[in-house]
Amino acid sequence: MASVLDIRRADERFHTRAGWLDSRHSFSFSRHWDPANTHFGLLLVSNDDVVAPGTGFDTHPHRDMEIVTWVLDGALVHQDSEGHNGVIYPGLAQRMSAGTGILHSEKNDSWTLTGEPEHRNPVHFLQMWTIPDTAGIQPGYEQLDINDELARGGWVTLASGMPEHTSRRAIAIRQKHAALHVARIRPGETLELPTAPFAHLFIARGGAELEGAGLLGTGDAARITGSDGRRLTGGSDGAEALVWEMTAAVTVS
Repeated sequence: MASVLDIRRADERFHTRAGWLDSRHSFSFSRHWDPANTHFGLLLVSNDDVVAPGTGFDTHPHRDMEIVTWVLDGALVHQDSEGHNGVIYPGLAQRMSAGTGILHSEKNDSWTLTGEPEHRNPVHFLQMWTIPDTAGIQPGYEQLDINDELARGGWVTLASGMPEHTSRRAIAIRQKHAALHVARIRPGETLELPTAPFAHLFIARGGAELEGAGLLGTGDAARITGSDGRRLTGGSDGAEALVWEMTAAVTVS
């Protein structure tokens, strides 16, 4: 299969602005709908959210979805109907399996013991959804701090359901055809993208030169069908990049 490269620039994304929320959507989401842009591979949602202090997403439901959250700046408070709660911060990966149904909230609203707000700054995070390979599973939650691995450089597998990644230190998703990798690329450092039928590259911050495409900046993405291991080189300020490696795609009926 010949490699096909589709570059999506940051300012081409759908945009939701709700006062407390500034959100950019790589795919159709909520009131934003484009039948030609509903997913890529197994990735259905890739949202880039900024939430103001003292606000956030109130309790809401999900079902039969694997949801991965990655914080870039600030901290996000998670609570769900299965009794899980915690604070997600940069370098801490989180996965929530919605399965048969789960309720959860995500807020920028933790407080000190004296009643003062602990989080006075916006929280900036990415949230990505992929379908599970098995419907109706028991809801679940997992988080893992991978800051030490990121500091050593190169791609770090953040979440995976692929059998070949079971020996790696990563959070597990119930999708055997998908894995998510992240890297904090130093200026001039070169990494290879995964070789896979589908790869979705997102530049979360900074800039990087993608072989065959040129410079990608903050918020830019590359959708690669027949990903052939092309090289990604950090720009003058380096970059934080995430790439989904996928061996299957959503079947559209």
